Amino acid sequence: MATPRSGSTAGRHPGGVLSWAAAAVGLGHAAFSVYWGLGGTWLLDTVAGGAMVPTETNGSVLVLLVWAAALVKLGVAVTPLVLRYVALPRPLRRLGRFLGWAASVVLTLYGAVFTGAALLVLGGVLEAGPDVDRTALAWHGFLWDPWFLAWGLLLGAALWRSRDARTARTADVAA
Repeated sequence: MATPRSGSTAGRHPGGVLSWAAAAVGLGHAAFSVYWGLGGTWLLDTVAGGAMVPTETNGSVLVLLVWAAALVKLGVAVTPLVLRYVALPRPLRRLGRFLGWAASVVLTLYGAVFTGAALLVLGGVLEAGPDVDRTALAWHGFLWDPWFLAWGLLLGAALWRSRDARTARTADVAA
């Protein structure tokens, strides 16, 4: 096996920083869902305006939805770290990478489309209905949806770089 040259990144795991960054961004997003699932209300009105306010008729459903979102976000957030640092059997690794790529695509598209739409409405390029909550829309355009976009891009980059790392390790063993 070749030894790394001074100052080179050979021998290190490419994408490790990306994996940690994707996980941190995802865990940050998940933390809000966990907080709201536990009954917290800070910034809750910035997500969907009054639609996220629990009432007697929708309270149980909202709590279940928030916890479901939190669990999905937590699972997706740790995916790049599990794929990088846990020795998984090949079928589980492939399934994890497939699901990770699917999540990356969904997060990136969701973040890009909804960020763009919110900014176009806020900028007066598109008209919104009379009942639109412009405060919640601003939060989506400047925080929530760009956060999804960043998470999706970081997750995709981490998955891409982890592929390179695995290929490089295989090549080192073969040499």
